[in-house]
Amino acid sequence: MTARLFSFLLAGASIAAAQVPFDRILHAESEPQNWLTYSGNLNGQRYSQLTQITPANARNLELKWVLQSRPPAEAGSKYEATSLVVDGVLYTVQPPNVVVAVDAATGRVFWTHAYNPVPAARLCCGRVNRGLAILGNTLFMSTIDGNLLALDARTGNQIWIVPVARPEAGYSATVAPLVVKDKIIAGPAGGEYGISGFLAAYDPATGKELWRFNTVPHPGEPGNETWAGQSWMHGGGSIWTTGSYDPALNTLYWGVGNASPDWNGTVREGDNLYTSSVLALDPDTGKLKWHFQFTPHDEFDFDATQVPVLADANWQGRPRKLLLWANRNGFFYVLDRVTGEFLLGKPFVKVTWATGLDAKGRPIRVGHATPEGMVIYPENQGGTNWYNPAYSPRTGLMYIPSWMDTHSMVTSRNEEYREGNQYNSGGATHEVPPLRANATNRRLPEIAWGAIQAVDPNTGLVKWQFKMVDVTDSGVLATASDVVFAGSREGYFYALDAKSGAMLWKAMTGGQITAGPVTYAMDGKQYVSVPAGNAVFTFGLRE
Repeated sequence: MTARLFSFLLAGASIAAAQVPFDRILHAESEPQNWLTYSGNLNGQRYSQLTQITPANARNLELKWVLQSRPPAEAGSKYEATSLVVDGVLYTVQPPNVVVAVDAATGRVFWTHAYNPVPAARLCCGRVNRGLAILGNTLFMSTIDGNLLALDARTGNQIWIVPVARPEAGYSATVAPLVVKDKIIAGPAGGEYGISGFLAAYDPATGKELWRFNTVPHPGEPGNETWAGQSWMHGGGSIWTTGSYDPALNTLYWGVGNASPDWNGTVREGDNLYTSSVLALDPDTGKLKWHFQFTPHDEFDFDATQVPVLADANWQGRPRKLLLWANRNGFFYVLDRVTGEFLLGKPFVKVTWATGLDAKGRPIRVGHATPEGMVIYPENQGGTNWYNPAYSPRTGLMYIPSWMDTHSMVTSRNEEYREGNQYNSGGATHEVPPLRANATNRRLPEIAWGAIQAVDPNTGLVKWQFKMVDVTDSGVLATASDVVFAGSREGYFYALDAKSGAMLWKAMTGGQITAGPVTYAMDGKQYVSVPAGNAVFTFGLRE
């Protein structure tokens, strides 16, 4: 571990002002010039009150600064971190675990802290990190070798480091932690390695674990009966996308990854709680209030690691506290977030693995993964995935980065668990969309394509759809001026009209966009910033 400081008096003064008590995060909507937590707010909406960039002037956006990765990204690395912006300082994580603090107006580097993971780190899907949390003057980061790290936000110096779980057994940590009151909430990834997952709370001063909820219940815990025999021991249930928090209900909402082994369900008969579920927990104790399982006995790798979106809206003529969820399994859900009651579920992409949902939201399955293979829509990457949606209270629409008309051939096989090795017991084909040219020479996909879709939670119907040439791994951002920002795998960054989906502006970054954009303001100027390829690109209006 090394910390390299490039601070000067002016820079030091700026960073020294970055005191962030939880009350600021709790009321983040009152200071939209900042981006204080992973989703910008605790409700997971990715909705900003900033209005300087509008549908009328978005065409005047231009590049203001670029931060290149330092050191160069490693093989298998992707830039998936959402940046934080605190009082003029932008904090980001270059892959895999390099924290950088820069001037949010110019991109000038204040300090860099490069954490060196141990060689035992094992990851299924890239050496990645999804971002930081801040509380007081301390930044918190998960590391790919299974640790939780605390840094001084003013200097980049390490304060403490504690193990979350053993990397030798396939545990890693990629999630952006969430601050709730006086606790740091995080958990381990590693579902493809046969881990037994959990979500935990840590003391921000010391890193001491304060409570733990086992996402695969141990013997004697409710839900363990949904695992045949000893299959719970390597049941998966990973944590790798950040949850949300409702202060009025004092409830923490978090999504849980797939069951393990991924493809062969015959060795783990039962519903396999709490995999592919959303948990509603008491953040003070970690006690379960309710759960909802989107994909019982998952055999298709349909993690429920999407961001829970909390919205207060009218439902069938009366106000209701809703939880909105565009799930990897291809269905869009509306739940009552007080009780977990299922209210609505409809496909937002093509779905063939189930014919629909029953009255309680349980999928009506068509078949199972077999050694001979089964074709499913959507493919195992899902109708959407970890990349964040957005919700606008102004339009009442949910904006979902979607994979359209994708399919996989999924197969199962018998496989013995070996610690530190992948434990999949099968696999799935992955589509790369074939492309063709139309009359205007714009390359378009024949099958499998990406879109940003606007869904009305009252009906589950798609109101508009912005089609892309390739699938998208980008998060989405909505603003109070009715502008939606999103990116594409081919490298375009778009501004869209939130009401119609019309493209207002685009810019080519030259690199795949696999993270969520943020917006903030300095000196009366609104910026929009997004990682792409091996760099962070920041845009503002032409002056």
